Amino acid sequence: MTASTPDEDYATVVVAGGGPAGIMCALLLARAGITVVVLEKHSDFLRDFRGDTVHASTMRLLDELGLGAEFRALPQSRLDSFSLPDGAGGSVLLADFGTLPKPYDYIAMVPQWDLLNLLVAAAAREPCFSIRMDTEATSLVHDGGTVAGVAYRTRGGATGTLRAHLVVACDGRGSVLRQAAGMVPREFPVPFDTWWFRLSRAPGDTGQKATLAPTFRGSEILLSFTRTTYFQIAYLAPKGDDARLRAEGVERFRERIAGLRPELADRVGEIASMDDLHMLDVKLNRLQSWHRPGLLVLGDAAHAMSPAGGVGINLAIQDAVAAATLLAGPLLEGTLSEQHLAAVERRRRFPTVVIQRAQRLLHRVIFATALSGREVQPPRFIIWLARHVPPFKRIPARLIGYGPRPEHAPKFARRPPRA
Repeated sequence: MTASTPDEDYATVVVAGGGPAGIMCALLLARAGITVVVLEKHSDFLRDFRGDTVHASTMRLLDELGLGAEFRALPQSRLDSFSLPDGAGGSVLLADFGTLPKPYDYIAMVPQWDLLNLLVAAAAREPCFSIRMDTEATSLVHDGGTVAGVAYRTRGGATGTLRAHLVVACDGRGSVLRQAAGMVPREFPVPFDTWWFRLSRAPGDTGQKATLAPTFRGSEILLSFTRTTYFQIAYLAPKGDDARLRAEGVERFRERIAGLRPELADRVGEIASMDDLHMLDVKLNRLQSWHRPGLLVLGDAAHAMSPAGGVGINLAIQDAVAAATLLAGPLLEGTLSEQHLAAVERRRRFPTVVIQRAQRLLHRVIFATALSGREVQPPRFIIWLARHVPPFKRIPARLIGYGPRPEHAPKFARRPPRA
């Protein structure tokens, strides 16, 4: 394989979007000796309340890439289980991540910007990789009926085109390039939106490991994630409630949080105003087709995921691994065709559909039930299995931790750990 240096107007592959899918795809392709340029519209990765859960499949992948030690050195907390109310005043443990093979027996909570900076630093060691920050892909460039590159605009207002043999659209669930290609995802109903915020964590609040156990009260839901120095909290309310909540004001919102989590009542004043809340318009959708000649859509741009289970970042990374594994050879040989892009979609559609169906079930059985004010409890046979058949807890743990079709790093991308 011969490495070449990216120039100003051509790359073998252009990746639009510097999120987990885009950076991982670029890293792997660059390790194959393929010239790849990433266009990222922001000047850095410092955006709060993005997907921060790193699951077993991703941690194993990082080890295969020789990046595991660097990843574990990042500030992080651990999530070791997932529980739900049992309808009788107690809770039932549904997923015990401790049953997964070590050292991947937990979910790591890591700021996404730290993970992305780690991946970019690794990619920057490859001569075929470059990234242009403050540069947004704004539309597609065509050569006949084939996508042949992108038009871009920098934060300073400069515009240009970057031609490529393949464009990989990883520009998120509001994908500009997906829209430019006339690709419209199929939308599934979602009963809630989330309002993210943080509250400080005292050293004695909880240990390093924590369990995810949603809090339900009336028609309100609260999810709390233990981070290294704070609690990352999601308040769930019916979709479209943002204007009503904000109109009620910050004092009423503080009362809601104190009522749901009385042990945090002494610090709800840290929510200075409703501007401290980051509202996520939750979507669940997927494209019918993820590709056009010269264009492949991955990650959230191909399938927006619900935050239920926190699987979005990991599914996107698995997409990237499959794409690099299947496309590196044809790209190096100059034989890439739409059939190769279709092969990526075929491999990744199955796990996407399985996870989305599981999320839709959770939406209906848990979230829609709670938001209507009815009592929440898993189906009774699930409670019985969880309490009386210990191996059962391994099934949801495996599904959440690895997904239906976890990917391994291709041989050409594997490296020994850095000294």
